[in-house]
Order: sequence, then structure tokens, then C-alpha cells
Amino acid sequence: MSSDVGLRIGRRTVTVKRADKVLFPRDGITKADLAEHYRRVAPRMLPELRGRPLMLERMPDGTDGDRSYQKAASDYFPEWIHRATVAKEDGDVTHVVCDDTATLVYLAGQACVTPHRWLSRADEPRLPDRLVFDLDPPADDFEPVRRAAQRLHELLEELELPSGLMTTGSRGLHVVVPLNRRDDADEVLALARAMARTLASRYEQELTTEPRKNARKGRLYLDVARNGYAQTVVAPFAVRSRPGAPVAVPLDWDELDDPEVTARRWTVTDLGDRLEKKPWEGLARHGRGVTAVNRRLRKLARSEGGAK
Repeated sequence: MSSDVGLRIGRRTVTVKRADKVLFPRDGITKADLAEHYRRVAPRMLPELRGRPLMLERMPDGTDGDRSYQKAASDYFPEWIHRATVAKEDGDVTHVVCDDTATLVYLAGQACVTPHRWLSRADEPRLPDRLVFDLDPPADDFEPVRRAAQRLHELLEELELPSGLMTTGSRGLHVVVPLNRRDDADEVLALARAMARTLASRYEQELTTEPRKNARKGRLYLDVARNGYAQTVVAPFAVRSRPGAPVAVPLDWDELDDPEVTARRWTVTDLGDRLEKKPWEGLARHGRGVTAVNRRLRKLARSEGGAK
């Protein structure tokens, strides 16, 4: 007997094939559960996805099976799903762009467990409107992540930069800084590296910008590589392929002191009241430019150099 399920979403009916397929074997979470999660979070998730190329992390045989990271939209995807063609090193690629709930649910039906978004929008792919720090701990201990986020927040405030905080659903936290879409991705990446170096120099025993794991010596890695052109980050409210189906969740900065908050605190089956909270409300309207931040960063470096 077919386990296909048709979901009415706005003007469309989206068919989730093999809806009873278990994607998270240890938890019994099915493809239907995944689709329902994305339908439920869509009002909060879509503002962070609209207009952006996506990379799709797909696991057709569940989280214990093989996975693929799909950039190009499949030929069989419905024509009503929006697409965007952007340049890559040796040509171009046509990505899915998720502008509506029906697309988000359809992708879940294709076993896309985790959508990863660009930091720029498709109309100006080289001009990001987000800068992201990925706080990657050396182990599963969350306390170093908490401290690193606090230290980074202090630096961002010194640089007069607004920021948002998010659990990744994996091991760490993301810190997001809004930009004004006037600077090339290469300039944004250079700024992110400079800020990371400044922070690591302040806390040399705790933090590092060293990409080689064997050179980190137990320190937390300030990963800014995701700010490069065509790189992606996990989207808010995306599900991660870990036991329990944890979810990436935006936070208020004052929640960082809550001992119950960890990278995998919230799951598909335990979001609680998170959809009612809006910690990033208005954040995107306060985008900054690279030039002014670089000027403040150089001034800060001179003052700290003099203090030493």
C-alpha cells in the first residue's frame, strides 16, 4: 500500500512520497514528521531563506545511510519551485531558491533534512548581507562555546556591530552580523578573518584561527571560512542529522547564560515556545559596511598595541 501523503499548502498540493519512511532510526522520526516540522516553522524560517541559493543536504535512506550535498536543482523538481543561476569557478550552477512554504515542504519530501543557505541573495550573489562566525569547539563540551560567544559579543559591541546568536543543532553556535550589501564577498571574508585574529590574540589560550585540527591544541576554532563566495551556512530552524533531530534555533544574547542552552537543546519534537520568540527581529535592517568596521578595527588594534 502506498504511503504517499498529499499536503494542501496554499494553492498547491505537495505530495510527500513514502511519508512513513523513517529518517531518524533511533527516534522513529519519519519523512512525514520532517515535512510537518518544516511546514510549522516556515513563517519564521522563510524570511531567512527567500531569494537565496540553497545547498540541499539529502539523506534518502535516513541519517544512518549515505548523504549528498546537492547544489544544482534536479530536473524533475516542479517548475513552480524558484531557481537561480549563479557563477562558479568553471561555469555556473542553477540552485533551488526557497521562497514559499510549499517549496520547503517539497524539499523535506525529497529527504532534504538540512537546507543550507547562501549569505547573499541571488540578485547580487557577490554582495552578502550576512557575516557569520562559526564557533567550533574542540569537543562536545559547550562551556568553551559559551565563553567564546561572550568574548565575541564584547568585540562586536566595541566595533559597534549588531549581531544575532543561534544554536547550530550540531556542536557550536553561530554569531551573525548583518551587512548592507555594498561589499564584495572577498572583502567580507577578509574582515571576518581580521576580527577573528583580533579576538584570538586577546585569548590565545582559549581561541584560535588555525584551520588545521592538529595545530589547535585544544582551543576553540573561530571559523570564518563560510563567508567566502558561494559558501553556505545552516539556516535557522533547520534540522540536523544527529540523534534526536536537533534544530538550529535563534537566541537572545541574554539566553547565553542559561545553563540549559546547548547546541542541541531544541529538537523537532521539543521546540517549545521558540516559534513565539523573535530574537532576530529587526536585525537585518541594521546592516553595516566593511569600510567603517575596518577603520574601527585598525583603531582598536593600535590602542591595544599601545597598551601592550
